[in-house]
Amino acid sequence: MNIQSAEVATTENDEAWMRHALRLAQRAEMLGEVPVGAILVKDDHCLAEGWNSPIASNDPSAHAEINVLREAGLRIGNYRLVDTTLYVTLEPCVMCMGAIAHARVKRLVFGAYDPKRGAVCNALNLAEADFLNHKIAWQGGVLEAECSDILRAFFKLKR
Repeated sequence: MNIQSAEVATTENDEAWMRHALRLAQRAEMLGEVPVGAILVKDDHCLAEGWNSPIASNDPSAHAEINVLREAGLRIGNYRLVDTTLYVTLEPCVMCMGAIAHARVKRLVFGAYDPKRGAVCNALNLAEADFLNHKIAWQGGVLEAECSDILRAFFKLKR
């Protein structure tokens, strides 16, 4: 199995970091944003954390993943975020997957799958795309029920 582009096993700390991302998703929800949270980790330390904020920032690119990548890049003074793991409560979209690849994130862990817009392994399979020169090891479904529930409840209230 090529772990550069295939689904990899969950590590011991994945659930703990995903719980942290879920708390960030709850923060987004309290602010009226779609409840998605993300955290970037290197050497078992948080480099950056964030949540969806396109409504508050009037910025369509202000997804949790983009916010985290921007913060981490500023914090370390480099747009290359090598040897990092990104935890996010929802399978990233095409925009976010492009940014994750360009940032050279080593590993992606997400909670809920997004069959309609997910760009890791659902609507698109960018984790396996030959045209990207960086492959990202990934694991989906970590705390999937909890991550799905917060999104489902949010949209149920909106409808």
